[in-house]
Amino acid sequence: MDVAQRYNVTVGGVDDGQPMLFAHGFGCDQQMWRFVEPAFADRYRTILFDHVGAGHSDASAWDPETYGSLDAYAADVLSIVHELDLQDVVFVGHSVSAMIGVLAANAEPDRFASLVLVGPSPRYINDDGYTGGFSEADIEELFGALDSNYLGWSSAMAPVIMGNPDRPALGEELTESFCRTDPEIARRFAHVTFTSDNRADLEKVSVPALVLQCTNDVIAPEAVGRYVHDRIPDSDFVLLDATGHCPNLSAPDATIEAIEGFLRTRTG
Repeated sequence: MDVAQRYNVTVGGVDDGQPMLFAHGFGCDQQMWRFVEPAFADRYRTILFDHVGAGHSDASAWDPETYGSLDAYAADVLSIVHELDLQDVVFVGHSVSAMIGVLAANAEPDRFASLVLVGPSPRYINDDGYTGGFSEADIEELFGALDSNYLGWSSAMAPVIMGNPDRPALGEELTESFCRTDPEIARRFAHVTFTSDNRADLEKVSVPALVLQCTNDVIAPEAVGRYVHDRIPDSDFVLLDATGHCPNLSAPDATIEAIEGFLRTRTG
């Protein structure tokens, strides 16, 4: 199976436009960008895809040994970049895909023009002098719930992650997305995500970056976003007028405006 089929790659926008590659977060798929991507399709060549095991990707391409670290997901991103021969890429990554984008750009910086990191976290577990938002016990409890009842965990946690309790349809959509993901793959991806530590990778970023942060984000608190901004040498920080962890769904206009402003500043 070729790269386009393996990752369910969707190419749109302007054929000769600068490529803009969108990467979704845990438990999601490329549909999570449906309110954001069209705003750039009149000027950019837009590329969306599903991580292995998500959406309409080829789940048979997944195995637990290969996908035991975020490096494998970064390698998948680079596979798409190579297959489409993309240059000067604007990478837009949500949640765990923000760090996947950092790893991909660090591996092949000449392929990337900039990074847009939406709700990034280089480490979810608190450490000495570092606030990740979770204790070791929190993560162990999360893994226990995931391993014992993934669908139940999804139904309980997705609305919390989404935030915006006054708009329950958003939480319901995220719940449905989580529940469509293969439970075994989702559990493994969660373990990889929540035990990763990519703090040392931030200072290696050599392309301009935008850090987009929401308020009341239970997954990536504001302190984490500011930490990412402080550690990436050439980065901008925007605190969105949005709550929760998924502004691409809950606040697409604010997300688009922030990305547009960053790209205007960086490209003139």
